[in-house]
Amino acid sequence: MTMMTDDLHYLDARRQVALLRTRQLSARELLQAHLDRVEAVNPAINAIVTLTPELAFARAHELDQLAAHGKFAGPLHGLPMAHKDNHLTAGIRTTFGSRLRADLVPDTDDLVIERLRAAGVVTIGKTNIPEFAAGGHTFNEVFGITRNPYDLAVTAGGSSGGAAAALAAGLHPLADGNDMGGSLRLPAGYCNVVGLRPTAGRVPMYPAADGFIGLSVSGPMARTVDDLALLLSVLAGPDGRSPISLEEPGSSFDVVPDGGLAGARIAFSPDLGGLIEVEPQVAAMVRAAAAACETHGALVEEGCPDLAGADECFRTLRAWQFEATLGAELDAGSDLVRPSLLANMRAGRPLTGPQVGRATVLRTTLFHRMREFLDDFDALLLPVAPLPAFSVDVQYPEVVAGVPQPDYLGWMRAVCHITVTGHPAISVPGGFSAAGTPLGLQIVGRHRGERALLAVAKAFEAVTGHGRRRPGC
Repeated sequence: MTMMTDDLHYLDARRQVALLRTRQLSARELLQAHLDRVEAVNPAINAIVTLTPELAFARAHELDQLAAHGKFAGPLHGLPMAHKDNHLTAGIRTTFGSRLRADLVPDTDDLVIERLRAAGVVTIGKTNIPEFAAGGHTFNEVFGITRNPYDLAVTAGGSSGGAAAALAAGLHPLADGNDMGGSLRLPAGYCNVVGLRPTAGRVPMYPAADGFIGLSVSGPMARTVDDLALLLSVLAGPDGRSPISLEEPGSSFDVVPDGGLAGARIAFSPDLGGLIEVEPQVAAMVRAAAAACETHGALVEEGCPDLAGADECFRTLRAWQFEATLGAELDAGSDLVRPSLLANMRAGRPLTGPQVGRATVLRTTLFHRMREFLDDFDALLLPVAPLPAFSVDVQYPEVVAGVPQPDYLGWMRAVCHITVTGHPAISVPGGFSAAGTPLGLQIVGRHRGERALLAVAKAFEAVTGHGRRRPGC
């Protein structure tokens, strides 16, 4: 049995799965609907940069044959999906957004890709990223700029900018990504979708040169919290190749309870306790989000843990990690590397043992400050970005709320500061700017408390409905 494929691209992922499992829709029909959408919209936004339709149709045919015999590959059977271009995909070009790896075709998959394939995903290609996934604006010299589906003149965020823009525009129903300094949260916020930075080890990473550090994590992105939970249920769970993987099975995250906000204890801070500059309309969005929670029964209080030292901690550990994992490669091809990225890597070289040691101690201190703060609250509401989406023609905003920013990391502190606390954080649609572009709300939950965090996010999503507003493309 078949059905009309018009507007299939905006159905929730769970609804798409249900149609495939009841054979009201074939994997090939669903794939074609999304490829038609890619053809119509992607040239304008440049979200999917490598497209693999022949491989995708071959995979969809296999899955349809399986379904014809009453069998299904897994919980994501037949869903089309493009993968972030720094996730290794066997047999599919993986450039890391860099001219240094522009011709790389891996012969193995990253662990997250292994899990997605095993769950029944139909891979349709790769999504754009900034060079080596460094930065909150998606552009590189291999594929160019990714534009925001809500306004082609502004950024889609980064580094998972292609993934988020593709979700917002209906090019795929789910997206994978990773997050060191906001790479899942920033683009989700700017593209009106949902992105989760989980606790380190919740989604195990392999291969990973820095397998013990946990500064960078992999995680899910979707258009709704329920769909994000579906993807998390596939990506999460233990794996012996990751030394910090958590033992809880991924399947435990599949269903998000409908608990509502009544009785929830919610803290909020538009400026992280005065540590960051925030433009007035972003601060107003955070306050409106807190008011919406209070209206629906939450106990709301303005407050934030002491995050002093977070900037030093993040910058030190990031530079140290970049030098350790990419230093030799960037040196060898320094003429092909963005100067700001090269400078960040080289900032890791003169670091002393005491400086790195101080950063690791600070990180532990920041973890405990957030942990103790959340003993009294179920969640903390913060901005994702301190200003609305900015022009695609600049690498980063040099001024926020009238204050000059030191470099391309300066404006990203709202998310970077939360990274080093080690706590899970989710970006959900929080409203819109005066120009009509999305604003993201960051919700921070307790360490390893993704299930409760998702419940708060789902309740907020239900009472606001911001995520139902689609772009005009």
